Amino acid sequence: MNGPIRVAVVDDQTLVRQGILRLLSLSEEVTVVGEGEDGDQALDLVARGGVDVLLLDLRMPRRDGISVLEALRDSGSEVPVLVLTTFDDDELVLAALRAGARGYLLKDVTLEQVLAAIRTLAEGGTALRPALTDRLLRAVTARPSTPAGPADLGAPALTPRELDVLRLAAAGWSNKEIAAALHLAPGTVKNHVTAVLLKLGVRDRTRAVLRALELGLLDG
Repeated sequence: MNGPIRVAVVDDQTLVRQGILRLLSLSEEVTVVGEGEDGDQALDLVARGGVDVLLLDLRMPRRDGISVLEALRDSGSEVPVLVLTTFDDDELVLAALRAGARGYLLKDVTLEQVLAAIRTLAEGGTALRPALTDRLLRAVTARPSTPAGPADLGAPALTPRELDVLRLAAAGWSNKEIAAALHLAPGTVKNHVTAVLLKLGVRDRTRAVLRALELGLLDG
C-alpha cells in the first residue's frame, strides 16, 4: 500500500477514543481519516469512502458493533474491520467474526500490537492470534454445528499445502508473510487461499478460519 493506512475509529467512550487517536498519531504508518461515537456514524464513515481499516467498538448506543458488521457485510463493503473492545468474551468474539470482523483485540494491547493488526488487515490478512484460535476452537466444538452451506456435507479435502496456508492465515499472517514462511510466490499463496475459500464454501479468510475450526481441520 502506498502512503499511510487510512484509519477510522468509532467508540462511544470519548476518553477511550481520544486515547486511541493520540496513540495512532504517534505512528507514520497510519493516518486517521475519521472518528465516530456510535454505529450509525461508523456506517457513514465507511460510506464516504477513503477508509482502509475501521477500528470498531462493540458496545455502543443506537447501533452496536455487531449490527454495524452485519450491515457492512450485507452492503458488500470490503473495508476490513478491527474490533477493539474491553470485553474478553468468547461468545462476543464468535458473533463479531461471524458478522465479518477481520480482527479482534482487547483495549489493553500496546500501540505496536494495534499497528501490527491494522497493517495485517490492510494487507488482506486476519488478526487472529493462535491463543484466540484455540479458544474459538473450544467455543465452537462446545456446541452443535448449525447448517452453513455446501461444506456441511462433510469436511472438504484440503491438500497439505492448503492446510499449511490455512493454519498461518488463522494465526493472522498476510499472504506476503505466508509466502516468505513457506518459500512460495505470493501469487501461489493467493491461489491456495482462493482454493481454500472455494472448498469451504466461504467468501473470506475469517469465515474460512471459522469454518475450518467447526470442521476440525485445524486440530493437531
